[in-house]
Amino acid sequence: MGGKAEKGTPKYIANKIKAKGLQKLRWYCQMCQKQCRDENGFKCHTMSESHQRQLLLFADNASKYIDQFSKEFADGYLELLSRQFGTKRVNANKVYQDYIANRDHLHMNATQWETLTEFVKWLGREGKCVVDETEKGWFVTYIDRDPATIAAQEAKAKKEKLDKDDQERMLEFIQRQVEKGKKETSTREPSYTEFKRENSQEKLTLNLNMKRKHEEKKPEVPVKTAFKFKPKEELTKKQKTEDKNKQSALDEIMAIQEREKEKANRKDYWLTEGIIVKIVTKSLGDKYYKRKATIERVIDKYGAHVKLTDENVKLKLDQNHVETVIPSPGRLVKFVNGAYRGEKGVLKDIDTDNFCCTVEIAEGVLMGRLVKKVQYEDISKLAT
Repeated sequence: MGGKAEKGTPKYIANKIKAKGLQKLRWYCQMCQKQCRDENGFKCHTMSESHQRQLLLFADNASKYIDQFSKEFADGYLELLSRQFGTKRVNANKVYQDYIANRDHLHMNATQWETLTEFVKWLGREGKCVVDETEKGWFVTYIDRDPATIAAQEAKAKKEKLDKDDQERMLEFIQRQVEKGKKETSTREPSYTEFKRENSQEKLTLNLNMKRKHEEKKPEVPVKTAFKFKPKEELTKKQKTEDKNKQSALDEIMAIQEREKEKANRKDYWLTEGIIVKIVTKSLGDKYYKRKATIERVIDKYGAHVKLTDENVKLKLDQNHVETVIPSPGRLVKFVNGAYRGEKGVLKDIDTDNFCCTVEIAEGVLMGRLVKKVQYEDISKLAT
């Protein structure tokens, strides 16, 4: 009989031992992110319907996927090299073995490089590392071109120069003061005069008058003022004007904050878990075109695993293959881009002429706030 081995049997234990460590690279499918243990399993996977769907997506834009995988592999390799070894010279294969020790690493067979040697040569040509070949293989030395590191080094050098300049200026000032003091001391001599008392015959008298003069208290004169009390109506009008000015200032501050949040949260990726999207690519055939699906997991910001809302079918799609879904007023939505990215709200009104809508924030400190002129692509229906 076929199927999985029963728990506790020798076959079950053997399968677990095989699945525990790293598997062969030749039996890994990067598009489906599936590792097969042997040639037969890999063959069965390549004949499956899910793999064929991923191949259709790959064929739609092959260079885009290869470039994306290559960039992810290079970034991961360089990140490990810089974090673990810094700018030390190290064997390239040792770094690669540490990189593939992670089961979820991106495999080299999905990149533009067929061998590690080609990848190392590419690092040297691009100026990302200093590479050299020896009898023991290729060695790499990371070149730290991080803008933050360069800026910190420049700031340190600038500070040292300023401190040195200030110190030199202070020493020069002190030296000038010392020389000036020496000159004044050498040119100026002390002069002495005879002490004389003037009017020596005059006696000093001290008159202590202890009598207290009693002064009559003058009646207080009421202070006249030029200010008059204003009528209650004028005070109310003035108060309303002040309140209006305060409100205008508050609105202006909120508008400035919203512009800053818009600038910080506006990204070129928008996929978010828990929202409903519409499939707009025809690469998968008419069977999935215009179907709605729920995003279950986001992959590398630009891709996602989705599940159809009306059928138990899961797909892996790019954000260019889907679009947002605008529900009817009164339904829950989620901001996927812009100033309020990540916030949940209730759709209040739809302006079909200007392709925008009004949303009321439903949670958090901004709860109850109305956000107007929200673009269709900035919100999507929330899965319930």
